[in-house]
Amino acid sequence: MTSQRKQIPKIDYGIILTLMLMMIASLIIIYSAQTTGQYKQNFVLQQIMWYTIGSVAAAFVIQFDSEQMRKISWYLYGIGLVMLIILFLSPENIDFTRKVNGAQSWFFIPKVGAIQPSEFMKVFTILALARIATDHHVKFIHKTTKTDFWLLVKLGIATAVPVAFILKQPDLGTSLVFLAIFLGMVLVSGITWKLLVPIFTGVSLFGGTVLYIAIKMPQYLKFLGVKQYQFKRIYSWLDPYTYQSNEGFQLVKSLLAIGSGMTSGKGFGNREVYMPESHSDFIFSTLGEEFGFIGGSIVISLFFLLIYQITRVGLDTKNPFYSYICVGVISMIAFHVFQNIGMTIGLLPITGIPLPFISYGGSSLLSNMLAIGIIMSIRYHYKKYMFSSND
Repeated sequence: MTSQRKQIPKIDYGIILTLMLMMIASLIIIYSAQTTGQYKQNFVLQQIMWYTIGSVAAAFVIQFDSEQMRKISWYLYGIGLVMLIILFLSPENIDFTRKVNGAQSWFFIPKVGAIQPSEFMKVFTILALARIATDHHVKFIHKTTKTDFWLLVKLGIATAVPVAFILKQPDLGTSLVFLAIFLGMVLVSGITWKLLVPIFTGVSLFGGTVLYIAIKMPQYLKFLGVKQYQFKRIYSWLDPYTYQSNEGFQLVKSLLAIGSGMTSGKGFGNREVYMPESHSDFIFSTLGEEFGFIGGSIVISLFFLLIYQITRVGLDTKNPFYSYICVGVISMIAFHVFQNIGMTIGLLPITGIPLPFISYGGSSLLSNMLAIGIIMSIRYHYKKYMFSSND
């Protein structure tokens, strides 16, 4: 009997194919969405440009191995934090950091466009949290409740610092993505449930209490330091038709668009419901109206496939640092998909975060492509062999 050792190809062509299908879906839906009279730009060409730049960036990131990523993780985290601090300190009246829709979240660069630092900070934070968890387990081989608590504190601080600046912009939706990344990391970091259960229970009870007071007894919100107007999105989510002239307008239109699409949709370009931001945050509403339940299911299936592919990479590698990165990227993408689609169908409040790889947006698409580049780097650099035997 002879044994032949075959090395698995380093490039994960399955992920590349999935991204190509997402790109095609994105361009088709954006092309239809930009025909609305609200828009003057050619978002399709810009999306192609950002996909091209993102692909180049991903190809560049693939060259970095585990040790190199570990070394630059804190530098990238620091760069991202500096950008957030600059935004925080910049005056609102200058064009470079002007407010858009009440949020000061972008740098406006001539001939380039708007760059949103918080989008890139999500990827940088994933690398930092992966490094923290890995270094902690190397240092503390014997786990105790004290060492687990210390790990939880370090992960919490590294997440809370950028979130504090992002909330000041204000951008609640992006802040929730950081929370999802943090929770994903914590759940796989090996921290004992003796710590996690009481902490998560306490936080959940507090959040539930605040939400109950906001809905049933809003006059008491002032005792919690919260203003009633901050819950308008919650109110419009629970009863959108009462608030359809203001905060509930987009949700009502989204429900009407998706509902009218029914099973197979009205067909490409045959939209009848006017939907603001139909090329970005509410692109799933356009998809639902034109391609119906079938079209929406296909796009959701692509996300399930991508998450499965990333999960497979994380399970195959024996490098803990790589595994933590995979968990962080999965948490980021999964939350984006769940929140974005959830808000368009009334399942969740509107928070204004895009649908990954589908919605128009340079910073969002580029940061997601960087994350995929890191995943492909993991696949590219670890060595695994398949064994086959011939009699």
